[in-house]
Amino acid sequence: MPKAFTPKVVTANDLLKGDVIYQTATGWTRRLDEAEMLTDEADADLRLIEASQQTDVVVGAYLMDVATDGGTARPTHFRETFRATGPSNYAHGKQVELH
Repeated sequence: MPKAFTPKVVTANDLLKGDVIYQTATGWTRRLDEAEMLTDEADADLRLIEASQQTDVVVGAYLMDVATDGGTARPTHFRETFRATGPSNYAHGKQVELH
């Protein structure tokens, strides 16, 4: 039996700045809470194809598993939590904003 589809968000890295970005209904954001949460597998596949074709904007697009927390997407895997907060060598960038 196939595994049930779980909510996803399209994520990638910004081609020029290198940081993590998330797809919205109209573009890209650096904030996971603004990302478009995809609950339909076919729709998620189409959005990933669209993202992968934006080679002048993003690199490495893929579908990220998320869970809903009060209607907001949150990562289900520690790797995605780490990517969302950025490098861990010292507080800068997104880490400063979180504290």
